[in-house]
Amino acid sequence: MHLDEYIEKFLVYLEDVRGYSQTSVLTYETALAQMQKVSHFYEEDGEMLLDITPFRFAIAKNHKKTIAKKLSAVRSFAKYLKDQEKLSVKLIADESIKVPQSLPKPIEENYIEEVLQKATLEEKLLVMILYGLGLRISELASLKLADIDHGWVRIHGKGNKTRQLPILNSIQVLIDRYTDQKMPKKYLFEKGNAPMNSAQLRYKLTGLFKASGIKATPHQLRHSFATHLLNHGARIADVSELLGHATMATTQVYTKLGSVKKMQEYMKAHPLAKSEE
Repeated sequence: MHLDEYIEKFLVYLEDVRGYSQTSVLTYETALAQMQKVSHFYEEDGEMLLDITPFRFAIAKNHKKTIAKKLSAVRSFAKYLKDQEKLSVKLIADESIKVPQSLPKPIEENYIEEVLQKATLEEKLLVMILYGLGLRISELASLKLADIDHGWVRIHGKGNKTRQLPILNSIQVLIDRYTDQKMPKKYLFEKGNAPMNSAQLRYKLTGLFKASGIKATPHQLRHSFATHLLNHGARIADVSELLGHATMATTQVYTKLGSVKKMQEYMKAHPLAKSEE
């Protein structure tokens, strides 16, 4: 079930079960719609996470009482998911507007290169597509051969939105080698006559990185794709489009991550920092 469907059920619950007035329900609806538009709702290591960091940035200039009300609506929604839907969701960036430590960290470029050198053809293609195109694991699981054509790939993303992504030459070579060797029938990644699901692909990826002593998830590779592009000078508007974000506000979380890293490096490297030790 998608996040917007859970929100709709929550609003019905507030009105029909809790007896909230239409005005109160509308207040919840407005806050949750704004939150859902920019936040990340995903599964990682068997745990459901709701990262509201972009939402915190979006409402940062609101009056403190308004911010408190909107965050209260989000917390009430998370409690509803746990109590009524039996779905435990961890809120990220619930307390502080700062980028939380629990936000999935990008994987260092040299670590990715190290893992690729040890990977099989299938494993290498799995990593290269997730990292090279910034796909969600669900998007990769549903990727059909018919969606790959002449250096471009058509991705069917969240909310039934479709985006066209350019395929790097190195990835196209891997795809050609892989399809010649494995001869998939309909989907790029198949097992038997059925497409590999998200869980199967995630298991392969985490196992590959674990063999090199690195804890990594598909979502981290998506973070790495965005962060590394921005660190190397890509425009945020272009990265936002490649990721399939509805607004650039969602993508701006990666610029914040980059700024934090730059500040940390500056504090370590500047001569005056040593005099303060």
